[in-house]
Amino acid sequence: MSDILLDVRGLEAGYGASRVLFGIDLQVAAGSVTALLGANGAGKTTTLRALCGLIRRQGHVTLAGQRIDGMATEEIVRLGVAHVPDGRGTFTGLTTEENLRMGACTRRDRAGVREDFERFYEYFPRLKERRQQQAGLLSGGEQQMLAIARALMLRPRLLLMDEPSFGLAPKVVQDIFRIMRRVREEQKVAILLVEQNASLALELADTAYLLETGRIALAGPAASVRSNEAVRAAYLGGAA
Repeated sequence: MSDILLDVRGLEAGYGASRVLFGIDLQVAAGSVTALLGANGAGKTTTLRALCGLIRRQGHVTLAGQRIDGMATEEIVRLGVAHVPDGRGTFTGLTTEENLRMGACTRRDRAGVREDFERFYEYFPRLKERRQQQAGLLSGGEQQMLAIARALMLRPRLLLMDEPSFGLAPKVVQDIFRIMRRVREEQKVAILLVEQNASLALELADTAYLLETGRIALAGPAASVRSNEAVRAAYLGGAA
């Protein structure tokens, strides 16, 4: 396995007086895909928000050996962590192209930014067709593509993705996961993926964690987790 990029030890987080995560440990290897599975309310989205510094948290979190658990969100972003939140989070009043420029706002390599525009328009040709259209007028699938492309404009080392398939037609979901495979292979971006579609997530992932009521219940290679009888029964409909 590649070197560890993200190392999380004893992560606790919550909202107000309510604690949601109870000391979870997980790792993401550089250039790998790690799936975080679990039922609604298990703490998956909370995990991503805690890693981004969006909510209060405690624990020991390092990115490429550097501690980030005490950093503000903007500092974490500058270190190369991009977040695609649930609900897509596009700037609906801005055009597609303006959204992408927002994703590159911390960069100073203008030539590289231009290259990435062309690269991601090639990944997502529908975005190129709608480059001057307001994001709020895009379809749900197009908004999800825009959210992913905008995050990639940061040129992140780590991409946190929260439910990229939610509310989308099966064909669109297949397209997005196909592009995610390409991003992983060509851009060498590590991905921590929260996804209700466990079958798709485990096909894409190298490693998987199962989160139950704020605690890690199972962890291992994705193929091993996929073959686990309890996982198959609860998340894969009994399929092998």
